[in-house]
Amino acid sequence: QVQLVESGGGLVQAGGSLRLSCTVSGRTVNKFTMAWFRQAPGKEREFVLRHNWNGLTYYTDYADSVKGRFTISRDNAENTMYLQMNSLKPEDTAVYYCAAGGTYYDGRYSPDYWGQGTQVTVSS
Repeated sequence: QVQLVESGGGLVQAGGSLRLSCTVSGRTVNKFTMAWFRQAPGKEREFVLRHNWNGLTYYTDYADSVKGRFTISRDNAENTMYLQMNSLKPEDTAVYYCAAGGTYYDGRYSPDYWGQGTQVTVSS
């Protein structure tokens, strides 16, 4: 059974940085589609980014709102994915969810697995 556990959330001032971790158990993260979503208060869950293996290399799809500020990395030895968030803005405040596996069809990504979420709060 695949399980995802996030950590690293917290309170940060606008312009600051934060790194989230997602540790996977039940399978290797190597070549496994991994992603982050977020849900702000009163809003629907939204896509942040998705890290994919195309058979030759990894590539990343970003939401426009985080492009140039958020990056993703993996540590296969630790079976962990990281989300580095820089130049944070108050509108980045949300519960951030790690997600994995699943399908991408007609412009929509549907993960198979979800973490429990970690709160990120950006103060102005």
